[in-house]
Amino acid sequence: MSTLTVKGNWNIAKGKLKQKFAQLTDDDLQFVEGKEDELIGRIQKRTGQTKEEIERAVDECCACKR
Repeated sequence: MSTLTVKGNWNIAKGKLKQKFAQLTDDDLQFVEGKEDELIGRIQKRTGQTKEEIERAVDECCACKR
């Protein structure tokens, strides 16, 4: 999968995550390759959801599974 495709899929996933968790900001969802745990932690801190719930939500929203 090309970098452009991954970025496009991530942008779609961000939109879906923002719909699911309205309190998330663009800064919360800034994805840096290799820092998936940091991303999950930021979402967890903002939403109060468990790590497992967030991972499931990200998997549901993202066509480019981690």
